[in-house]
Amino acid sequence: MTDKHAFQAETKSLLRLMIHSLYSNKEIFLRELISNASDACDKLRFESISSPELMGDAELAVELIPDKDAGTLTVRDNGIGMSREDVIEHLGTIARSGTREFMSKLSGDQARDAQLIGQFGVGFYSAFIVADKVTVRTRRADAAEAVDWTSDGEGEFEVAVVDKSGRGTEVVLHLREDDKEFLEPARLSTLVRRYSDHIGLPIRLRNDKGELDTINQARAFWTRPKSELKDQDYQSFYKHLSHDFDDAVSWAHHRVEGTLEYTSLLYIPKRAPFDLWNREAHHGLQLYVKRVFIMDKAAELLPNYLRFVRGLVDTADLPLNVSREILQGSRTTEKIKAALVKRVFDLLEDLADNKPEEYAQFWQTFGGVLKEGLVEDPANQSRIARLLRAPSTKEPEGARVKLADYVSRMPEAQKSIYYLTADSLAAAQSSPHLEGFAKRGYEVLLLVERIDEWVVAHLQEFEGKPLKSVAQGSAELEDTVETAAQAQAESAFKDVLERVKQKLDTRVQEVRLSRRLTESPACLVAPDFGMSRRLEKMLSMAGENMPASKPILELNGEHPLVARLRECNDEALFEDLSELLFGQAQLAEGGQLDDPASFVRRLNRLVLGQAPSGRIIV
Repeated sequence: MTDKHAFQAETKSLLRLMIHSLYSNKEIFLRELISNASDACDKLRFESISSPELMGDAELAVELIPDKDAGTLTVRDNGIGMSREDVIEHLGTIARSGTREFMSKLSGDQARDAQLIGQFGVGFYSAFIVADKVTVRTRRADAAEAVDWTSDGEGEFEVAVVDKSGRGTEVVLHLREDDKEFLEPARLSTLVRRYSDHIGLPIRLRNDKGELDTINQARAFWTRPKSELKDQDYQSFYKHLSHDFDDAVSWAHHRVEGTLEYTSLLYIPKRAPFDLWNREAHHGLQLYVKRVFIMDKAAELLPNYLRFVRGLVDTADLPLNVSREILQGSRTTEKIKAALVKRVFDLLEDLADNKPEEYAQFWQTFGGVLKEGLVEDPANQSRIARLLRAPSTKEPEGARVKLADYVSRMPEAQKSIYYLTADSLAAAQSSPHLEGFAKRGYEVLLLVERIDEWVVAHLQEFEGKPLKSVAQGSAELEDTVETAAQAQAESAFKDVLERVKQKLDTRVQEVRLSRRLTESPACLVAPDFGMSRRLEKMLSMAGENMPASKPILELNGEHPLVARLRECNDEALFEDLSELLFGQAQLAEGGQLDDPASFVRRLNRLVLGQAPSGRIIV
């Protein structure tokens, strides 16, 4: 009996895009199919730990069978195989847990997205790049019947129950006429040595005489001595491991012997997977115990803020029947985890010190995730802080400064590391809060990511220098000295400040003269120990029931609009000016006006030189 099924709508669109647009290097399909076959054998090894009867006596291997007469290339394995449900679930939907997110990525530059495609679990479908029809015949190790899956990659696939002796999977590619080169044994052998030589089980190729020849080293890559491995070998294995089509930025390969024995191979990717920002998605390293595959994504081996790291760990110090619960409660796991975290930081620090341009690209891609560690991992906060990069008022557009460089160029009078949080870099750069600091040559970090509000709440200091917001409390400039002129100005404006406070009483906590403003007439600041204005707004937008706090209104006594308040005896006009100054301060920090229509009417009256009563102001 044969059933027909339709691909999901987005799957059909994605297949067409992959086949006709995305892939520029056709030969990649072979690497992907061999990797899938290797994974199937790894899974069988693991399941056979508790069910030895599944393995049998046959040696696990992958076979490549070209048939020039039929025009087909078969990739065969004797791994775990698939059931009917597995076939429909896994071969009928691409990137099953995140198809829509993946599709949204494809709306941009296809050349960029082509580099990302391997990270979305779509390697099997690369077969359609060279084949106009693909048949998958598979039998799960513990099943009595086999399943046949057939599709031309256009809109439908057929599933039928068939006879098949033995477990495992055969993927039969009916090659297009232009792709018959992949039936040549010499071509296939070259591709295997280039892309899949690291596979830890035999890859056998049927030659023109009908004989099967092993064409790879058939040895687990990470067990080979580092002295015999080249950069190209590491990059090739990374692509096999991660299904990424781009090279890794950096990697570390270590073997530890003694009271604790394990091998680790860690990679820093160049590009982010589509689910990087989904903290609930499964992330982690592959776990092997004595070269037996145990877990594909062992989240317990690295903290969540390092979820961008790819790689594996092979240890002899965990029981072969390890379960996730045992892994979570294992002291051995905690020791390995601590060592792996240290190695990741060593990798990143080396990258930052020796390849600053590549590190800048890394930070742009993964910096927001790494910042989570400043909140979640106090023990490593100082190492993460040294890796921190941020725009500042003294860096050119697009550049970022590290905290150590910021501290090294602080003026002698400056005692704090100043920062400003804002919704965008443009908003930060034009903020009135920066004026007094810029005048004195003080550098200010411009923090524009949402997580930055939590970062500055947890990162209190760096190298003995406290972090201080230029938009909060009395962040007075350290070289400001109380002068007779300033005291006189505050005395002269005392009545004005009290009158403004009365007009805005329900909306401001205090009204005072500002020492941070040099050009703008007014700004709003948060209290010394209160929540920042931006964080309060973010929590409110997220639906948090937060009691609204009143900001402090600071006025620039040297600005003509503020000076005009002193000369104003008309109460209605004074109220207009007070409301306009408050509204301008709200807008300058990216806030919303309480009553936009009233603000516009007051502004129009002021521009036209009219008092609220309608008379002309002289």
